[in-house]
Amino acid sequence: MPNPPSTRSVKIGQDERGGWSSDRPRPDGAPARPPSLATRCRLLSPSDRLRYSPGSLLMVVSASQAARDQFVARLIEDKASVFSVDKVRGLLAGRVPAEEMDARIDELLRAAVGKRLEAGETVVVPAEGLAPESREPWVRMAAGHRRPRHVILVEGARDDVDDADRAALNALRKALDAGELGAEGFQTALRLGGASVAEVKRIVFQPAPRDD
Repeated sequence: MPNPPSTRSVKIGQDERGGWSSDRPRPDGAPARPPSLATRCRLLSPSDRLRYSPGSLLMVVSASQAARDQFVARLIEDKASVFSVDKVRGLLAGRVPAEEMDARIDELLRAAVGKRLEAGETVVVPAEGLAPESREPWVRMAAGHRRPRHVILVEGARDDVDDADRAALNALRKALDAGELGAEGFQTALRLGGASVAEVKRIVFQPAPRDD
């Protein structure tokens, strides 16, 4: 009696993986699924100096807008690399009707971020809110240009977190600690809270030094 064929696992390289695991045909007229962003996510430890590759996308997420903005202002030396809703809103104030403001902000941010990523330049985005949907457009854009993607969660004081945001913050914290933000397309993730926020003295976007 023939033996049943043995099974074996096959390691598939990241660049060989399709966007979705199913090849079932899509119904007529259904929109095409966007490609998967999933990748391996490495958890970083707090350090006084954080180094990222030039041309990276770095997203800074926090339940406290004040903590987020203070972190970015203190540690990102190249202010031209920072693209935030508040920054663009200030540029458009008095020049765009209020009912058109949100659409124009989104349009300008997407155009400016896309241009920098295409040129291989670093982009820092202070995320609006905690939901994955607020991060997905920028991560997808960076992935489309084959740029590295990183995320930092800055935890502010407990009193700075709205009750409505606590569930979302806990879910994000749990996913980050479990290394699950790779599903969103992030290649590294770092959580900073309490004293570890002040422990970071500098963020640089430079190649790692070569071992001579």
